[in-house]
Amino acid sequence: MKISFLIHNAYGIGGTITTTFNLAGALAERHDVEIVSALRHREHPNLVLDPRVRLRALVDLRKEADHPLHQRPAKVFPSAEYRHRQYSELTDQRIGECLEALDTDVVIGTRPGLNVHIARQAPQRVLRVGQEHLTLDNHPPALRTALRRAYRRLDVITTVTEADAAAYRRKMWLPGVHVEALPNSVPDPALPPADGTAKIVIAAGRLVPVKRYDLLIEAFAQVAAAFPDWRLRIYGKGEEEPRLRGLIERLRLWNNVFLMGAATPMEAEWAKGSIGAAASNFEPFGMTIVEAMRCGLPVVSTDCPYGPGEIIQDGADGRLVPVGDAGALASALLELVGDDERRHRMGRTALENARRFAPGPVVAQAERLLEEARTARSAGPRTTTPPEHRTSSALIGRGHAARDAAHAAAAGALRAIRKGRR
Repeated sequence: MKISFLIHNAYGIGGTITTTFNLAGALAERHDVEIVSALRHREHPNLVLDPRVRLRALVDLRKEADHPLHQRPAKVFPSAEYRHRQYSELTDQRIGECLEALDTDVVIGTRPGLNVHIARQAPQRVLRVGQEHLTLDNHPPALRTALRRAYRRLDVITTVTEADAAAYRRKMWLPGVHVEALPNSVPDPALPPADGTAKIVIAAGRLVPVKRYDLLIEAFAQVAAAFPDWRLRIYGKGEEEPRLRGLIERLRLWNNVFLMGAATPMEAEWAKGSIGAAASNFEPFGMTIVEAMRCGLPVVSTDCPYGPGEIIQDGADGRLVPVGDAGALASALLELVGDDERRHRMGRTALENARRFAPGPVVAQAERLLEEARTARSAGPRTTTPPEHRTSSALIGRGHAARDAAHAAAAGALRAIRKGRR
């Protein structure tokens, strides 16, 4: 097959870029694959892309940031989408022209706004796939309303967890659209796995409030008090860095907790540790959890929606603790820090269990999904909902749609009132 991915900005850093590069590279073993980046702001991507995958950009912000059409707000890209301010009439035009001219079998969008472009503008001859890398419940009501209108024109929607796939089936009512969970993949490590002897706990990701590195640092204070020779290394950059440095100072953890900055790739850093940690309030998937496990680290994580609970088998390859509970997080870390045999055993299990996220199984599922969608397309219109459940599913979906519409209207009225007061 000829497969095109449409991504926001392939030249940045983030989980969606990482997993798109991973999947595109793995698919390139057997298919003709390209990545189309809506935006570009630098000469080369931050991440390494498989040389078999072509990369092209539609709007180069280094040269076109002041283009007259880029000063006007986008009309196709939905206004309720988080990235709307970065899109414009210029991106509308370029994306529309790109989709119209596609010489490809499959086009895959990688965020809601781009999925709307594909649903509305991709030719009927092309198989249209929308990927969800966040979650349905994380989107504002106005965006969910826009997605209901557009997504009925898609052939397939993929989510990164079973829980989110179930939410789409229950709340959206998209007859004829196949919804399936397709997890993110992590390439096979090139280095030997961690041996569990280093006295280091590792966490990685953007330094933003939702990741709750403050909670992790507070929990690690209890670990450092009991085992002062253990260290916590946090990799990443972001707005929370000054606050986290202040917290480390206040807790006098300057000899135990280190903000390491960003590291790409992370594989060599995971291999230096013995335990992975994640303290998020919300995690659509949990790419860093899988990365750590693929390097042989058991992971202690909050059991937040949605990903960690579908990745970690509590007590076997890691630990799941309640969201926001520093005491529980500290206790789980102490269990592994203080028990070498258990830590080593769970690390071996993590390495084995994480193989389901290797490129092979994930690509096989993606290929099967796309082939089934092509077969279904050639067979004519279909519905994925059994007849006996069709009426009840429609009523449930319309109920959620009505609530979202009411919430969106109320939010719009509130904004109008606030604007009038100014």
